[in-house]
Amino acid sequence: MRSRRIAALLATGIALVASRDDPLAGRIAGPPVACIDLARVQGPTILDDKTILYRQSGKRVWRAVPIGSCEALRPPATIIVDVYGGQLCRNDRFRLLSYGMTIPSSYCRFGNFTPYDKPDRP
Repeated sequence: MRSRRIAALLATGIALVASRDDPLAGRIAGPPVACIDLARVQGPTILDDKTILYRQSGKRVWRAVPIGSCEALRPPATIIVDVYGGQLCRNDRFRLLSYGMTIPSSYCRFGNFTPYDKPDRP
């Protein structure tokens, strides 16, 4: 019985730490879009091996997941984006430069961009 309580407390503590470190925690996902305006965002930030974030001033964070496999996608790599115009869109290409390397990875492609917004406070 005591071990169950300890396990429950540990699980609660782990969940609290994870939500504090997760930039999407407490945000509500909206419908994905094909393009975002680069003049309105900051980033990119590689969150993990499947997630790239762009921050928009205010309450919004855009989450992009690459299409297909993108093996070099992991922090602390640097993203090199091929941009044509003022928008970043689905299927636009990017490469990654891993720490200590001089040759970038093969090309990867952006998927849709999902907005995550902070809920309005009552």
